[in-house]
Amino acid sequence: CLTVCAPQCNSRCFGRSPSECCHIECAGGCTGPLDTNCFACRNFNNSGSCVPQCPQALIYNKVTFKLEPNPNAKYQYGTICVSHCPTNFVVDGSSCVSSCPADKMEVDKKGMKRCEPCGGLCPKVAICITYVSEIVTFLCLSFLHRDSYNNISALDPKKLKIFNTVREITGVYILSIQSWPEELENISVFSNLATIQGRTLYRGYSLLVMKIPTLKSLDLRSLKRIGDGGIYITGNKQLCYHHTVNWTRLFGSGPRAQRRQKPLDIKDNHPQEQCKGHVCDPLCSSEACWGPGPEQCVSCKNYSRGGTCVPQCNFLSGEKREFAGTKKECMPCHQECAVQDSKHTCKGPGANECAACAHLQDGPYCVSSCPEGVQGENGLIIYKNIIINVKKDTHMHILPTYTNNILYTLIICVTNVLKIKYTDFYAL
Repeated sequence: CLTVCAPQCNSRCFGRSPSECCHIECAGGCTGPLDTNCFACRNFNNSGSCVPQCPQALIYNKVTFKLEPNPNAKYQYGTICVSHCPTNFVVDGSSCVSSCPADKMEVDKKGMKRCEPCGGLCPKVAICITYVSEIVTFLCLSFLHRDSYNNISALDPKKLKIFNTVREITGVYILSIQSWPEELENISVFSNLATIQGRTLYRGYSLLVMKIPTLKSLDLRSLKRIGDGGIYITGNKQLCYHHTVNWTRLFGSGPRAQRRQKPLDIKDNHPQEQCKGHVCDPLCSSEACWGPGPEQCVSCKNYSRGGTCVPQCNFLSGEKREFAGTKKECMPCHQECAVQDSKHTCKGPGANECAACAHLQDGPYCVSSCPEGVQGENGLIIYKNIIINVKKDTHMHILPTYTNNILYTLIICVTNVLKIKYTDFYAL
């Protein structure tokens, strides 16, 4: 029933008495006088309390007369206050936004995406991935095929290679492909795309590939994460390999992944039983693949080099020797490492991780020449000379650099603290 409020209550009350007014931050009525008794909030909801603004990052200290960090700071996300912005949003001041304003750029600080002033002209961002509209999708149909009515020539498929540089789709953009050049059997122009943030969705989806009759594989080998929104892949009558992909791994974990309205809608593509000839490369792991070849594996059975699965790294052979990184990726040894026969040349990427040095050794590091006049700590200028330790002579001899052709077992650089004349030296 309708409650007639006292004039002092501004039409918001829970009784007729002047003392039964709703809190000023309430909208649409209340059950009591507190900011926690509101049916809805006029501005923001902070853990159940209606507030004019979320707790700010800086608070004023009345004793020190300074602004200090607020340990209870929160960000504005729609009409609620949150301690952390959703992972697919970016922080701008005290707000969670879908994209940065024109005078700021998106940067990653300590695992959090923030909008920071460009300090001049902002770097250009690719904006022609797709527009969230029922009419305009990824590259209009009239551009992919000749439009005789508007006298527009068909787009040259080679120009699509520009999208090889795209690593993240963010802001108001998604990836929606509803038309594609007939001569292209995959969408490998997006082979370096790793993340689709999905801050704005098209009917609940952030990745859509539909009704492309010539599409045989997706080849999205770098795709690792979809921040929000579902996946819609349908009506691609020749498409294979998509059956092998564990699509849910792209969503990650947590409450956001669980409350996606339309996580997956993959149907009416090439039947799985008819894709028997289209199998993953033997070098792929059991995690499947995006298309044919060792470069399309989701992960590798053994090792990888430059995004391609390989049976072995160049540990003991090959022109450039390698070591295996933490993700079993073949990485080159430092150029100052001496190539070893029948054993590993290095154990890491640094000049201090070589089994032996190709030229000189300065402390734990392999170097091409000894430091000469290098600025050191406390203003000291460092000069170092070469010392050779010869097997048949236990003495240490300081030698000039032109004696590098002498046979030796160890060459090291030492700080020049003694004035020793280059008189004679011993060799094998």
